[in-house]
Parts: sequence; structure tokens; C-alpha cells
Amino acid sequence: MRPTNMRCSRTVRITAGALAIAAPVSAVALTAGQADALNELQIKPATDHLGFGRALTVTGVAPRSDGGYRLALEFSADDTTWRTLTHTKVHSDGAFRLRAPLTRSGAVRVVPVTPPAPAPAVDTATTPPPSPAPIAASQPEPVAVAAKLAASTGPIDALAGQPMKLRGTLLPRRPGAVVRLQARHRRRWRTVAVARTHRGGRFVLRHVERASSKEIVRLSFAGDAGNAAASTPARKLISLRPAVASWYDDAGNTACGFHAADGVASKSLPCGTKDRGPFVPGREFDLNQNTAAALGFDGVDTVWSSV
Repeated sequence: MRPTNMRCSRTVRITAGALAIAAPVSAVALTAGQADALNELQIKPATDHLGFGRALTVTGVAPRSDGGYRLALEFSADDTTWRTLTHTKVHSDGAFRLRAPLTRSGAVRVVPVTPPAPAPAVDTATTPPPSPAPIAASQPEPVAVAAKLAASTGPIDALAGQPMKLRGTLLPRRPGAVVRLQARHRRRWRTVAVARTHRGGRFVLRHVERASSKEIVRLSFAGDAGNAAASTPARKLISLRPAVASWYDDAGNTACGFHAADGVASKSLPCGTKDRGPFVPGREFDLNQNTAAALGFDGVDTVWSSV
């Protein structure tokens, strides 16, 4: 008869998708149906980070005699209150698999739920076979789940000296989290604006670029007790400044030596000649009739430039 002590012989190896969970290296190699002497389920994460909302897949092997045993994958944010994520049963060959998504950092463990019901006795005079003894729960293992910043992508156009707004959402949707706008400077990221999330995780970052510039920026969350750090892909921030431009008719060649459908002449923009306009003090650009019409003006007006 099998012992009923809680610390009976059991063999389990667990691996997890982004988390690979396995028995110690010192243990004898495990295969389906083997039964080595372990006192409890042994788990060891191969990585301590998981993407927000990604499913954690846990597979393992137990002795064949544990076939039908019901297991649960549990999660706790504080190592005290445990919540069941999903259930499975040990297959007849000893293998099992558990899978559930995670949205915050905490700890996971695998615990026994119920042993399989004993098979009905064919002969009432025969003693029914004993049920397998309970399997001891695994030790909790930490899992860091990153947050997720949802925001628009692509270049950002801003007007120098005027406030710009960047909107987004931090997942999970908790209020009060700090989100930063960072600019890359000499291979380092420096914070240029800070905002806190509102209800539903929404935030609005406000920032003023003082002069025309081209920068690489990102949104960043440093992490907290609930979720690990996260950031958005780098984006280009182009800050435009006001400049005075005049209109001209390039019926023939421009000062740059060619005819262009959409032409812009400037003394600082290279185009192969040195005598291009504008020639009036205070004006920075000469726009041909097509470009001026596209911008909606003629004569002299103000345009926004990154040059």
C-alpha cells in the first residue's frame, strides 16, 4: 500500500512559455511516468519577466500513478492571498499542462486540488485500490510582468514656443502612475516632461519646445509594485519655428538653376548655386507659385520651418 504521508515520493518537471519552470539540475533526469524522490513540486523560472497580458504556459511530468490528479495554477500579488488562474489534470502518462495570462507582477505556484476518484471495485469483497497520496504544493516563484504604454506612433510635429500634448494609456488601467516623456541625448535618456495617469490609465503629457529642433523621444514608465518598467518605441520629434517667406513666379528656371513644380529657395539650402534668393532682408525663403498656393498665401507671409 502507498504511504499517505504528505511528503511522499513525487517527480514533477515544470516549464513555462516565457517562464520555463523546471526541477533542479541536481535531480535525476525526468521523463513521463518516472517517479523520483521529491517531497514537493519543484519550480524554477528560467526568466523573471513577462510581457503584459501574455499567457504563461506551464507544462510538467508526474509519476504515472498520479494520472487523473487535478492541479491548479495559482497567482498572488503579495504571497498571502492566492487566486486560481486555471486547472488541469495529470494525464495517464504523467504529463500535464497549464496556461493563463498575467497582467501584473507577483508570484505563481502549482498546487494539488483533488486526487482522482478511486475506480469502482468489481468484487465487493475486494478492497478498492487506495487513492494516490496528496502532492505537496510548489514553493512560490516571482514573476515580473511589464506594463504596457499605448500611444500613437510615427513622427511628432510641434511648434516652437507653443504647448504640445501627447495622449496615451498605461496598462493596467490604474490612476496615479507616473509617465515620462524622454529625449535621447548623447546615448542617454533625459526626462523633459512628466504626467500622472487618470482614471482608466489615461494620461496627457504637456511639453513646450523652446526652439526648432529634431530629437528622438519616447514615453517611459519606470515600474512600480504592480508592474515592471515599460517604454514606447523611439519616435522623431520635429519642432518648427516661424520664418518669413515671400512668393515668386518661376515661369522659367529658379535661382537654383532648374524649374521645379514645388520650389523653395533659400540662401542656406544647398542646390548648386550661390545667388539664389530671397534677397530682401528679414525673409528666409522664396516660395514659387505652386508652394505658396499649397500653403494658402501670396506676397509675404509666415511659414513654420525646421531649418
